Amino acid sequence: MDTPWTKLHSLQSVFVVVWFVFLLHPGYSKQEPCDTCRYLVSNFKKGLEKTAGQNFGGGNTAWEEEKLTKYETSETRLLEVMESVCGTSNFECNRMLEQSEELLETWWFKKQTQYPDLFQWLCIDTLKVCCPPGTFGSDCLSCSGGSEKPCNGNGRCDGDGTRSGTGLCNCSPSYGGPLCTECSIGYYEASRNETHLVCSECYKTCSKCTGPEDDNCMLCKKGWMLHDHKCIDIDECGLEKAQCRANQFCVNLEGSYECRDCDKACVGCMGSGPARCKKCNKGYRRDGVKCLDIDECNNQDPICTGEHEVCVNTEGSHRCTCEKGYSKNDGVCTQDQQDPMAEKGLFEDMTDDELVVLQQMFFGIIICALATLAAKGDMVFTAIFIGAIAAMAGYWLTERGDRVLDGFMKGR
Repeated sequence: MDTPWTKLHSLQSVFVVVWFVFLLHPGYSKQEPCDTCRYLVSNFKKGLEKTAGQNFGGGNTAWEEEKLTKYETSETRLLEVMESVCGTSNFECNRMLEQSEELLETWWFKKQTQYPDLFQWLCIDTLKVCCPPGTFGSDCLSCSGGSEKPCNGNGRCDGDGTRSGTGLCNCSPSYGGPLCTECSIGYYEASRNETHLVCSECYKTCSKCTGPEDDNCMLCKKGWMLHDHKCIDIDECGLEKAQCRANQFCVNLEGSYECRDCDKACVGCMGSGPARCKKCNKGYRRDGVKCLDIDECNNQDPICTGEHEVCVNTEGSHRCTCEKGYSKNDGVCTQDQQDPMAEKGLFEDMTDDELVVLQQMFFGIIICALATLAAKGDMVFTAIFIGAIAAMAGYWLTERGDRVLDGFMKGR
């Protein structure tokens, strides 16, 4: 028969197998063991808070107190807490939980009164994956600047509280030096005493200064030069300090410069646009100060000499294409083949005699329709009927009428 502990062991065994598979994955990044242990203990404490006084309230007070006392340190409560300590995707937490299961049982039933701080007992003293704050490394040595106030409070000790790291200081942005007791580049000492240092930011152009104003500079950042305690922008373009490639021009920026491409009309330039060219590119000509496109197609001598070829001007050049209705095949413009079915009208396959009969039927239908309206005695429709017959007769007898009707019947 499976007990709660047997089920927990089986579940944790599955976690270990899944963790091993995940460990082999190329994208896997191992977590610091101390962080894993800290996470485990934190969730264990949350589980204790969640299960405190669980399933009690509203009944017999004396009975509840008796049962609650037993539940508080029971195996049932421990099992409930441990089941929610690690998420299913946190493989390292589950591995550590599997390894520490007996230790947690020992602490729960025998040690928690003597050692109420589970993190200290499990992570630092027993598993030895963490160190006390202000210490680092396998022997928990003091961090740079001392364990009481590592890095003078102006930075972070590398490996602080873990069994790894170098113990050296990683200073906050405004501080520098081995123990973070100096101001870094771009900051000045706003205040200092034996135990405390405050570094404030210099004016944006200064790398070293005595105060926050623009005239408090002692040294300038790259791209600036010191003049009367102020940092003035260096014009790299005007002083020819810029290093731009051929067919680029220099644009001065605050503290720096930028290289931009010349206009395509230029071969070398002094600025933006076709009016700043040193020389005109192929396909362009000088017109005053500008380099303008040459229209190669507007030439007395034809450029595109192939049969059925036409010239099309482009920016700085031209291209030869075929006339409408022609396509280039092997460098020669040949006439496009027309689809015979695409040009046929609706009645194109009919003979001339059949078309004449169809035309007569068409006009007969129109005359009948008008005659029907005229038969109602309406003088307006009668006049329209007579006029329509006369107009149709005249139009029918003309050659133009034959052409129009013939085109209509052929669907053109």
